[in-house]
Amino acid sequence: MASVKLKPNESQEQLLRRFRKRVTNAGILSTVRRKRWHISKSELRRIEKKKAIRRSRRRLRKTTPR
Repeated sequence: MASVKLKPNESQEQLLRRFRKRVTNAGILSTVRRKRWHISKSELRRIEKKKAIRRSRRRLRKTTPR
């Protein structure tokens, strides 16, 4: 679990910003979203395969000269 302590002379906005950054870096929100509904292993593999294809296309687009 991500936790932050209030530093001296730190505003609430700065504290909240640090907390959000830690939550994002820890991957807590993505884990919660993933576990919200049950996804079968075959469905999970299909989703991961689509992500990999999308990543490879994005990389190919970046490296291809125009």
